[in-house]
Amino acid sequence: MSLFQSFDIVGSGLTAQRFRMDTISENIANINTTHTEDGSGPYRRKSVIFEEKKLNPSFAETFDQYNNAYKGNGVRVASVFEDTSTDFKMVYDPSNPDADDNGYVSYPNVDTVTEMTNLIDASRAYQANVTVFNGLKTTAQQGISIGSSS
Repeated sequence: MSLFQSFDIVGSGLTAQRFRMDTISENIANINTTHTEDGSGPYRRKSVIFEEKKLNPSFAETFDQYNNAYKGNGVRVASVFEDTSTDFKMVYDPSNPDADDNGYVSYPNVDTVTEMTNLIDASRAYQANVTVFNGLKTTAQQGISIGSSS
């Protein structure tokens, strides 16, 4: 694996975790959104799914990877999905304009504790990628200094 491929892999991890943090921030920002712009009801919590970044290798490259050590290509966002399995939070507030006939308002299925836990997780993953990037940068700088001292 080349040094530049390592930078690409770490960069893809940084980008993916940044997108995950943005999605979590969107969830937290919409914790009290009782109706969306399109009128489809309360905001639904969103989650991100990652997958391996594939570079469409040839058969020979695939065969070489199978016989040798695994050579990764990084990570990418596979999809963003809305959480439809968790129910909305029903709060009794008959004075709210979004209340139903029984006086209940549907609030988003966003839980602050869950979102903050996910945010800490994404932040730590981002920090781990930064640490790896800095290690790669140091390695590259040492390689350059070895080559220039001769």
